[in-house]
Amino acid sequence: MKTRMLLPGETGRFASTLSWLILLLAVMPILTMIVMSFSGASNLDFPPASYSLKWYQAAWHTFVSPDSSDVLSLGKALGTSLWVSCLTMILATLVAVPASYALTRCEFRGKAVALQLMSLPLVFPMVVLGLALLLVFDSLPFHMDVSRLVIAHVILALPFVVKNCTAAMVSIGSEVEEAAQMLGASPTRAIVDVVVPLMKSGILAGMLLAFIVSFNEFTVTYFLYNIDVMTVPIWMYSRTVSSLDPTVFSFAVLIVLIDFALIWALEKLVGEGGVSF
Repeated sequence: MKTRMLLPGETGRFASTLSWLILLLAVMPILTMIVMSFSGASNLDFPPASYSLKWYQAAWHTFVSPDSSDVLSLGKALGTSLWVSCLTMILATLVAVPASYALTRCEFRGKAVALQLMSLPLVFPMVVLGLALLLVFDSLPFHMDVSRLVIAHVILALPFVVKNCTAAMVSIGSEVEEAAQMLGASPTRAIVDVVVPLMKSGILAGMLLAFIVSFNEFTVTYFLYNIDVMTVPIWMYSRTVSSLDPTVFSFAVLIVLIDFALIWALEKLVGEGGVSF
């Protein structure tokens, strides 16, 4: 019996099964979390014996009427997370756009080293980075609260923004700037009025990724937060230290929905080809 040859773009049964298995393993923690958020029981047995919306009701009550025993309310933690994420997104973009231009257009000594250093936060152990930043900030003669979280998050988000801006920059030929300068524009004007608008897809992708990275960051933030400046991931962790609060699953589902909405908006705004992870 002859075996049919696979056409280009087709996958075999083994490859298809393996792909679905890997996808299932990847989404299993999210599916488990969603199922547990609808549990009607007070324990954490999986699968739940009954289903209910009581933990969503409890989560809503926690948000609108925080317990007096909480050192910080969820509303304040959410406000801090949004503020830090927005600042991180803006600052990382302001650094990444000129950096990507220099890495693409300019030739200088140490360029290869600079490219490697830009990607270092992606592979650097988060625990070590958080500890190192804590030692640096504590050695300064002045006190920093939100600003040190922003600096740390910019370091973590910068590789994503630079990578997307560089990918957009590579597709823009230098003749575009030359044409603008021949028409009377200064080099700076050519960059601002011609190059940057053409980089729009990469800039938008980098900005949204920076926001997502900052909003969900936990490990480095754990070393740098204090009792008055707490982000949502840290607040959620505080609800699981002594005993696991099942409302955490409800809050986690909300965060996942926010992340999915941002990623969906990212694909709609710039398309899959404009995003580089």
